[in-house]
Amino acid sequence: MMEKYLKDNFELQPKNSSEEALRRWRKAVSVVKNPRRRFRMVADLAKRAENEAKKRKIQEKIRIALYVQKAALQFIEAVSGGGDEDYALSEEARRAGFGIDAKELSSIVRGHDHNRLKSNGGVEGIARKVSSSLNDGLNPRSIELRQNVYGVNRYVEKPSRSFLTFVWEALHDMTLIILMVCAVVSIAVGVSTEGFPKGTYDGLGIILSVFLVVIVTAISDYRQSLQFKDLDKEKKKIFVQVTRDGCRQTISIFDVVVGDIVHLSIGDQVAADGLFISGYSLLIDESSLSGESEPVNVDQGRPFLLAGSKVQDGSGKMLVTSVGMRTEWGRLMETLSEGGEDETPLQVKLNGVATIIGKIGLTFAVLTFLVLIIRFSVEKAINGDFSNWSSSDALKILDYFAISVTIIVVAVPEGLPLAVTLSLAFAMKKLMNDKALVRHLAACETMGSATCICTDKTGTLTTNHMVLTKLWICDQVKDFKVGERGEELKSVISERVLSTLLQSIFQNTGAEVVRSTEGRNTVFGTPTETAILEFGLLVGGDFASQRAQSTLVKVEPFNSVKKKMSVVVALPGGGFRAFCKGASEIVLQMCNMIVDREGQVVCMDEMYRHHVMDIINSFAGEALRTLCLAYKDMDESFDGDVIPMDDYTLVAIVGIKDPVRLGVKDAVQTCRNAGITVRMVTGDNINTAKAIARECGILTDDGIAIEGPEFQKKTQEEMEELIPKIQVMARSLPLDKHKLVTNLRNIFHEVVAVTGDGTNDAPALHEADIGLAMGIAGTEVAKENADVIILDDNFSTIVNVTKWGRAVYINIQKFVQFQLTVNVVALIINFFSACITGSAPLTAVQLLWVNMIMDTLGALALATEPPDDEMMKRPPVGRNVSFISRSMWRNIIGQSVYQLVVLGVLEFYGKKLLGLSGSNADSVLNTFIFNTFVFCQVFNELNSREIEKINIFKGLLSSWMFVAVMSITIVFQVIIIEFLGTFASTVPLSWKLWLASIVIGFVSMFVAIIIKCIPVESIKKPEENHGYKRLLDGPELV
Repeated sequence: MMEKYLKDNFELQPKNSSEEALRRWRKAVSVVKNPRRRFRMVADLAKRAENEAKKRKIQEKIRIALYVQKAALQFIEAVSGGGDEDYALSEEARRAGFGIDAKELSSIVRGHDHNRLKSNGGVEGIARKVSSSLNDGLNPRSIELRQNVYGVNRYVEKPSRSFLTFVWEALHDMTLIILMVCAVVSIAVGVSTEGFPKGTYDGLGIILSVFLVVIVTAISDYRQSLQFKDLDKEKKKIFVQVTRDGCRQTISIFDVVVGDIVHLSIGDQVAADGLFISGYSLLIDESSLSGESEPVNVDQGRPFLLAGSKVQDGSGKMLVTSVGMRTEWGRLMETLSEGGEDETPLQVKLNGVATIIGKIGLTFAVLTFLVLIIRFSVEKAINGDFSNWSSSDALKILDYFAISVTIIVVAVPEGLPLAVTLSLAFAMKKLMNDKALVRHLAACETMGSATCICTDKTGTLTTNHMVLTKLWICDQVKDFKVGERGEELKSVISERVLSTLLQSIFQNTGAEVVRSTEGRNTVFGTPTETAILEFGLLVGGDFASQRAQSTLVKVEPFNSVKKKMSVVVALPGGGFRAFCKGASEIVLQMCNMIVDREGQVVCMDEMYRHHVMDIINSFAGEALRTLCLAYKDMDESFDGDVIPMDDYTLVAIVGIKDPVRLGVKDAVQTCRNAGITVRMVTGDNINTAKAIARECGILTDDGIAIEGPEFQKKTQEEMEELIPKIQVMARSLPLDKHKLVTNLRNIFHEVVAVTGDGTNDAPALHEADIGLAMGIAGTEVAKENADVIILDDNFSTIVNVTKWGRAVYINIQKFVQFQLTVNVVALIINFFSACITGSAPLTAVQLLWVNMIMDTLGALALATEPPDDEMMKRPPVGRNVSFISRSMWRNIIGQSVYQLVVLGVLEFYGKKLLGLSGSNADSVLNTFIFNTFVFCQVFNELNSREIEKINIFKGLLSSWMFVAVMSITIVFQVIIIEFLGTFASTVPLSWKLWLASIVIGFVSMFVAIIIKCIPVESIKKPEENHGYKRLLDGPELV
């Protein structure tokens, strides 16, 4: 019944939930004590819609500026012969030595104003006016001056909320407000009947308790907000490459200033508004700004680059002209964070649980109040006093009302959904320290249910520190040690062949040899490009002189679809030469000739082609990444448009070593033990992929390795049979990865985590349940589409994220079990005691303290426990598994029955059993019941550390938060009993009664052992496994 209600009203997808689902659960929530606090981490749909409209308006304005304004300006100029608006140079800019104003700079790029650009001397003229060099960049000493004149590259952000804001928010709890009103009335009536100060004690006790609850709640919420703020800062960290003072360096996007020379490559986010200096095939995606999906070519004819746009293809350099709020992206950024992030499925589900229990609690509270009032009225009628009402009677009725309201405080588990936020915030903070940045809350939660990880090879399973260790050239194989100069190579090949090889390396590369800030020459580029370029330098090549010998005419940068890079250069003696480098099989198919030992070009027949393939496979069998280098000479008829795709001459095959990371094999085995299938999806040669996969323990004897093109040809029926066995997919395109993920999710209902680093991986990262982008090798586009960023690109970190995801789920289960036990006992004991004796054993102040133990303090203790290795020795939790498992219900019912029996016996036979007599016997008994009830919760909190296992002390000392909360709870309980009796309606207890309370609480640990030995039956599910073994869930997880 409960599960059906939760499924119908509180079911939410981990990613991309529909607005209908978001609205449905909000509508279903009722009995909320403090909406401000309860829904603080819930998306504001109205605010989101409002800001979406604002965003569309800004995009429309940008579109008009880009496409309409340009035409209008041209028309105005044609009619009037001018039309330029005059911008006066500000005094600040003049004193700083700049020749152009910030407003004019901003207008040039924002309005795509070619005429104003031309009137300022083009890009070179703008660079001069902002005191920058197109080659060497700006002088670092002028950075502060530039920030003062042209602004900083930061956007307007909402100010952080202060601690007092959280105090104010906590005070909006309706039940606490009612209790404070009751306390004020109680003080007024009490003073008039009992005098001062005695008449104030009850009311002051409630006010002090409310104050304590508010302060503890505010501290907990404030700490959470600080954690989220730190994580938000990390999310916004983007780094770009700039040239300053002739040196290439990497800086934060926030440190970019006007006049900087920024280097752009595939997947980068454009850091600021700027002007194109140089580059090749630069294709920019401006959809985030203008809403237009069609990418734009940027070149000398259209040199305008807008902040916030993405590099879809190509590479280039730009001169920064406007930063921060002077860009359209700056204004747009104001709207992006508004409305909040979507809530997680667990938050929503626990809102549902809180709603159900809240309704039950509200019913019990009303019934308790009615029973107390009826009994009181009947007693007055029997005694003949029904017509005689005094202020003391009013005080008693007020006390009944306060108790009923406090029952609602205890019964409505407001802390359930908030505990999820607390646990996630804690896990995200810890993961940040462990090199994983969680961008979306739900991802941390979902990762605990992952059944499959589709991982890249390069940089994730391997170190991404590549070195060229093998070379095939002129039908000879040469091995090279790390750092070896390669002098032997000159002795076995002719000067002509070496020259062709060096041309192929230096002319066709995306890497550069640049001067670092330390003054040393450094290679900048991808690890593969760097390895090849460093090899060229080791064999005696000179990068600068080689590049100076010819002029680049056309560049097609490498991407994961083409799997090759091609360039065309104009030769000094006339004609053109095309160079191609890339995946061995692809480039080999483009070749029909080969360079022999003397450097002569000879035809390559089919037999020799097979021989070359054998060489490639032998390299790949040694787990080397293989690439072919080739060239083609062309005459003057080349039009400079399309680089040829055939008739190339093969120069060499290189083998690049990328060692497997330490610990990866153990991490893969951990995943297997945890019921998680690891699949490698790579663009490498299939033999290289298989060798690495075997070394990592991914490819087993019964597994299949397949190439992407072959996978695409399979029918749906063949795929359904094949996919469960696939462990390696080589030569894959991003489309292949996307198709694999889609099938795993839709056909096999797996919870899939996918890693990606390239721009083209974005669809697969978005489609997966959890998208994992690489922090080092990943592009900004990949990171933006990911749910988690693996900052060290290490597979072991992914396993750690999974472990923390499981910890979040299990910790919340522990907390729910603990809180529901307190709910059940507090409700029933107060209700039946009211029905039978006409009074509640626990006062309002005592119930408020119990509420704090089970809510804020309970969440801090149980929801923040660190994971242990045992969590990775059980299968993942299924998608549709009941959150409150049968094992949890067994524990809740068992502990509740024990506590109710003990407290019931004490309530009705306590005086006799404890030998209490005298005028204060009732006070002592009520204090003892309260003390026993609290210690039952303390020991039950310990019991809740393990839902299934008997050993609840394992890892206790490593959970410092749990130990601290337990210690604080016990210390405060002693203070309340021994020193705050006046306010808490307690009296000091003898050491024997203290010992008795502790022993009764301690016995609950033995009760827990007995309860956990009771087997819990599970309903067998029908087998529909598509070749998989069914994963256990619920109680079977043990």
